[in-house]
Amino acid sequence: MGFFAKLKEKLFHKNSNNKEKEVQNKYVSGLDKSRKNFVDKLAELKARYTKVDEDYFEELEQILILSDVGVQTALNIVEATRQEVKLQKITDLGQINEILVDKMFIAYANNDIVETKINLEENGLSVIMVVGVNGVGKTTSIAKLCNKYKEEKHKVLLAAADTFRAGAVEQLKIWAQRVGVDIVCGNEKADPSSVVYDAVNKALKEKYNILICDTAGRVQTRQNLMDELSKMNRIINKVSGHEANEVLLIIDATTGQNGILQAKAFFDAVHVSGIVLTKMDSTSKGGIILAIKDELNIPVKFVCFGEQINDIQEFDLDNYLYGLTKGMEVQSE
Repeated sequence: MGFFAKLKEKLFHKNSNNKEKEVQNKYVSGLDKSRKNFVDKLAELKARYTKVDEDYFEELEQILILSDVGVQTALNIVEATRQEVKLQKITDLGQINEILVDKMFIAYANNDIVETKINLEENGLSVIMVVGVNGVGKTTSIAKLCNKYKEEKHKVLLAAADTFRAGAVEQLKIWAQRVGVDIVCGNEKADPSSVVYDAVNKALKEKYNILICDTAGRVQTRQNLMDELSKMNRIINKVSGHEANEVLLIIDATTGQNGILQAKAFFDAVHVSGIVLTKMDSTSKGGIILAIKDELNIPVKFVCFGEQINDIQEFDLDNYLYGLTKGMEVQSE
């Protein structure tokens, strides 16, 4: 049984109810631009070659790189594909596509259990810090997370600690009101860590079980930013008895490799535990998910496919690959 058949069978059993089927459909529609870009280029490549040679594999590398998979990741995937093709003595170009997608799966999983679940306390307060540069969709992503957890019957509190950016607190207040969650705010230009301190104390006193903390996307210098994020986490640890359960970094999928470079700026300050990838429906370069895992070694935990409040999904590798390659199996037959 080929990889596409195995994937479809796996998803058939996984998506056995309407809700899970709806999630699959969101991946398919959300990855429409990326799928057309990726699948169409592979179809063009297949049409231009009658045999497998080095030129074919070089063009295959370029397709992956142009899909934002990342240069080194693309080279690794194509080399693994080349070796498998040689080992199995494959000459059918359609079969090579199956092997390629299989190697993409392996490149992300990397022999690990792909953990996308958020680390929440079974009892007591869970704290989620949200970090990211301005303009990547941090505020709307926070609103989506608040809505998600509220719908799951959690008691959610929001901390508006991005006090450096003009209007950030007011924007978050509006979203908190729309979603229907409580919020702790400080004055504009107030010490962000003091907002976090007040929020953790309120959350503990009033028995909230999830606290989501917005943080500054930019302050005067990179060092200021690093110091402020570190300080926030120390306060969370001191008041709650543990550091933030999750530090989620927001990356705009449309920025491609630049988003990965931005991500690295946060690593010295806090231990980033997961990625929220926004605007996936607006990019034709959906391969960035593979690049993030390979270059940052951090799992994507959520993907956002639109601007609606419920347009956020826990990342699922099977649904992602299905959404990215749907239709390719027909070309491979």
